[in-house]
Amino acid sequence: MEDGSPSTSTTAGVDDKKGRAEQYKGRVTVHVIIACIVAATGGSLFGYDVGISGGVASMDDFLQIFFPAVYKHKLEAHENNYCKYNNQGISAFTSTLYISGFVASIVAAPVTRKYGRRTSIIIGGINFLIGSALNAAAVDLEMLIIGRVLQGVGIGFGNQAIPLYLSEMAPTHFRGALNMMFQVATTFGIFTANMINYGTQQIQPWGWRLALGLAAIPTLLMTVGGIFIPETPNSLVERGSKEQGRKLLEKIRGTNEVDAEFQDMLDAGELANSIKHPYWNIIKRRYRPELVMAICMPAFQILTGINSILFYAPMLFQSMGFGRQASLYSSALTGVVLAASTFISIATVDRLGRRPLLISGGIQMIICQVIAAIILGVKYGENQELSKSYSISVVVALSLFVLAFGWSWGPLGWTVPSEIFPLEIRSAGQSITVAVNLLFTFIIAQAFLSLLCLFKFGIFLFFAGWTTLMTLFVVFFLPETKGIPIEEMSILLRKHWFWKRILTDHDAAFN
Repeated sequence: MEDGSPSTSTTAGVDDKKGRAEQYKGRVTVHVIIACIVAATGGSLFGYDVGISGGVASMDDFLQIFFPAVYKHKLEAHENNYCKYNNQGISAFTSTLYISGFVASIVAAPVTRKYGRRTSIIIGGINFLIGSALNAAAVDLEMLIIGRVLQGVGIGFGNQAIPLYLSEMAPTHFRGALNMMFQVATTFGIFTANMINYGTQQIQPWGWRLALGLAAIPTLLMTVGGIFIPETPNSLVERGSKEQGRKLLEKIRGTNEVDAEFQDMLDAGELANSIKHPYWNIIKRRYRPELVMAICMPAFQILTGINSILFYAPMLFQSMGFGRQASLYSSALTGVVLAASTFISIATVDRLGRRPLLISGGIQMIICQVIAAIILGVKYGENQELSKSYSISVVVALSLFVLAFGWSWGPLGWTVPSEIFPLEIRSAGQSITVAVNLLFTFIIAQAFLSLLCLFKFGIFLFFAGWTTLMTLFVVFFLPETKGIPIEEMSILLRKHWFWKRILTDHDAAFN
């Protein structure tokens, strides 16, 4: 299979007469590190919400105010009843943020392109901050939902701009590791949320308000920090500030020898400015691989089932027969594992490549999901609880699943799409990536509790089927992008065994 492995694809850019990858100079400077840390903080907003929502939605004080019917059903249901939390109101509380984020991510594309990446980051932070305040002070369901909608706008703008910012600021050969700072922040947000869930559930009756309101802390860091970090050189060139872009590039690379990289930016900027309607252009045949990746990678990331486990971990573990304290402790453990596993990916992604991590992670996730389904299917029924040993086995299986996700589809589901788009469709492509991610997050979040009630232990087999499909997708259709400059990804795609059949020279020249 041509260009299916890292050994052949990493040299694709320099083999082409247009490739300038070997001429790129520079290093990771303090300016890049500081800017990337500030920007990546935005990932913690997404992670914190993912982790906090399920914990808050399982707190009795919260349920009594906003979902009394669920609270009553919870008291009447058996502790091991898969359907005890099946309520569309709770699902709406969780998923409203993601449908508003879906819409916001589409709106964010022209803003990011016209006004820069920093502007979208700041807009996202302001909206999320207001939404957090409304949630913490909510007195009725309407106020709660409005807060979630504003938080969704923040997520939509932030997730659209931040991965682009990180990819454009990072030197080519460290792009994978630096881009994953977004995922590090996301996993840290999840872990922090799990710890806060564990602590605030003991604070009655206002622990849930504290849990929701603490989201304001990372939001302030991102918003204020966004005011002071520089714009990316790519964005400056795209918007006509070529001299400023050159000076910034020299500063963040720590060298004046940036001719090759800057020339690639000028070429990309010239083409980008000739395209007035990026969304229309991205559906053309010459961008077919990028469009497929923009849709499939984020969709597959969610279809692993990871967000369902992280959203509803306390409720999921209680449904399996764990006590309240044990369920929160178990979900906190998965948060720790996810945060730690991301560093495995950071340490290996620019040495081993994207494909090996995605494939190995996919295989491990499939095995763990099947093991969890077998244990629950054989040892756990309607009128029985799991023994301590089998309960521990389920937690171990899910923790190993989360571990595999953390080094593979978690960070790379964001990294790969953000690094393959040429400048002329980059904002539109990233918007599609975020929109698809949030749309599928909304669908799964809205449907998960009903699916759990319907499939019971089979829910893990449902996600294992999707994980198998996405692993095969990587094997056959995803080229290795390790070490390839962003502005030369089209060269790599034209050499891939499958995509080269679609990307003819005629298409590249005339579409």
